[in-house]
Amino acid sequence: MNISLRYSITPFLAFLALGLVVLPLAAQTNLDPTRWEADMQAFEKQDQMNPPPQGAILLTGSSSIARWNDQAAVALAPLTVIPRGFGGSVMNDVLYHLERVALNYKPRAILIYEGDNDTAFGVPVENVIDQLHLVINRIHSVLPETRIYVLSVKPSILRQNVWANAQLVNSGYRMVADADPLVHYVDVANPFLKADGTVMDDIFINDNLHLNAMGNLIWGASIRAALMPLEARHEAALQE
Repeated sequence: MNISLRYSITPFLAFLALGLVVLPLAAQTNLDPTRWEADMQAFEKQDQMNPPPQGAILLTGSSSIARWNDQAAVALAPLTVIPRGFGGSVMNDVLYHLERVALNYKPRAILIYEGDNDTAFGVPVENVIDQLHLVINRIHSVLPETRIYVLSVKPSILRQNVWANAQLVNSGYRMVADADPLVHYVDVANPFLKADGTVMDDIFINDNLHLNAMGNLIWGASIRAALMPLEARHEAALQE
């Protein structure tokens, strides 16, 4: 298996402008956001049995978050978090279900991991960035002081063929964050790279996409480091 592809984080915006990074749309992939109805109902049932507090940190996004749902509280302690990842999702799914998966909880911060599946499914980069803008605008229209943490797309062995487009997505995320003081870009790509710029080959389960225990430790440490400077202060206020 080839794992030697170099995962430079150099922006590829020039490629985007020239239209050189092109992937066929995966028309056969079901991207209808209503496919998550059972997951939304499961979250609502969970909330009825154990109502989460307002003012917490809401975590949502695709499988790297969803597979971490039962580990996030420990990894990010003492921060109060509400894990609401739903695996296989794309940015448009978060947009469509934003009320139920995030806004209803009235969180002080929302962390989003999307773009991994978008690039794999051939969703155009500009669509992903446009949808992120819509997500941010919707959050700020309802919760104007809520902070938003946007995680970069992580590298993986399985999806090295779409890494160039993932880098474009990451560059777009960074630009969005740079323009909005309430939006923070969280780099979870570089922590998974070796000194020579290639992706680590011992951080994935057998599918070469999802993180194993070591990968989750690195993932959690990166997210924790990004959240703590601001959220620890607000956590103290929440506990008062």
